[in-house]
Amino acid sequence: MHYVTFGFRTLHDHAAEYYDYLALRKRFFVDTLGWSIPHDEWVEMDQYDNPKARYALVIGDEGQVLAGARALPTSARWGDFSYMLRDAQDGRIGGIPSDLLGERVLPDTMYECTRLVISPELRGMQARVACLGLICRGLVDLAMDDGATELMSLSNLWLLRALKSLGYDAELMCDPYVNCDDGHKYAVMKMSAMYVDQSMATVRRMAGTAGPSRQMQPTVLHAPAR
Repeated sequence: MHYVTFGFRTLHDHAAEYYDYLALRKRFFVDTLGWSIPHDEWVEMDQYDNPKARYALVIGDEGQVLAGARALPTSARWGDFSYMLRDAQDGRIGGIPSDLLGERVLPDTMYECTRLVISPELRGMQARVACLGLICRGLVDLAMDDGATELMSLSNLWLLRALKSLGYDAELMCDPYVNCDDGHKYAVMKMSAMYVDQSMATVRRMAGTAGPSRQMQPTVLHAPAR
């Protein structure tokens, strides 16, 4: 396994992987969880897949997309939308409680991570945690390259435990709530945008590689927006 990161300017270099990531999102969030979010027969894609978005994908040894996540800086603006939690606070989108963070305004030095998903083809808890570690490494790369200092996500509580097991300083930013669509518990969580050497050594050992290459059904990791 290795990871790739890219944004709109280099999307053409990762077109096939990007499409497969959107297809993986559709199979999980729409077909498996039944979320009412924009999609067609093949892919899931929404208003936050815009030129401000960045992506971190994990690629298998045979070139298949095993996992991925999307990231948006909290300073992002595209048309009438900013980032998912802010738009939920402002009542622009449904499916997410508007009061999760109260009146809190998140700093521009934070990245919001959404649509985290791991393929069901990747089996075994060790392999899946290793895969998550590679996603995190890619997200930290993206954030640090842009001067961000923190990552946050509205995600299943499983993610908080997994991040801590990798050595990240993950913590909750709100009380958990139960999503009415799928019955899972979600909460907003954050962690520092910094590398964790010990966790990456574990990830590399589990992944069976000397280290990730920075080139450009699944576990529930992100709550819906619609």
